[in-house]
Amino acid sequence: MVNRGWKFLLSTMVICLAVSAGAPVVFAVEPMQAEEPLIKPEVKRAEVVLPKIDTESIEIGYFTGSMGFEDFGTNSVQGIFVAFHVNEDVFLLGSYGQTTIGKSTSEIINNSLMFTDAERKVSYYNVLLGYNLLPGEVFIGNKLAFNTDLYIVVGSGTTKFAGDDYATFVYGWGYRFLMADWLSLHLDMRNHSFIHYKFGYERSVNNLETTIGLAVFF
Repeated sequence: MVNRGWKFLLSTMVICLAVSAGAPVVFAVEPMQAEEPLIKPEVKRAEVVLPKIDTESIEIGYFTGSMGFEDFGTNSVQGIFVAFHVNEDVFLLGSYGQTTIGKSTSEIINNSLMFTDAERKVSYYNVLLGYNLLPGEVFIGNKLAFNTDLYIVVGSGTTKFAGDDYATFVYGWGYRFLMADWLSLHLDMRNHSFIHYKFGYERSVNNLETTIGLAVFF
């Protein structure tokens, strides 16, 4: 018991002398062991599925609407169209349409008929170059989004009117609404301009056409 007291006293004196002399005092510290977590998180890696990008570039559709045939009033029109999309911005468009015109202003005033029923059946075909001017999106609610395109078209074709064919300059604009990756809705407005001589003199006419169409991609 006495030896332990002397050892403790001597140890204390040695520490005090070391501290007073500026010597570092090192205490042995047992390393702490990290406790294992009670709950081990299990992280599952999600499989990434790349979306399939549609590569269809051909669009075939049907349209109907009205055409204001100058001097002959506004009449219903219908037809078909085929579009080939060269890339995301440029496309080629071919269309064929038919309408039946009414009486001209001169016929109504003079109470006479200048054209037969067969001559009143007007048809046209044209080839246009289109450019997607403003691509965008339409949101319906929080979960539905549809791609859209505002585009312009310009080109030429032929209009068959009263038994004769006339070279026609066509230009206009349209709005494409992609209802699905294979189905589209079109709203179009175009002007068909040509020159005819059916009233005995040269007359330049502008026939405004407004249509709605439905198309599928292939």
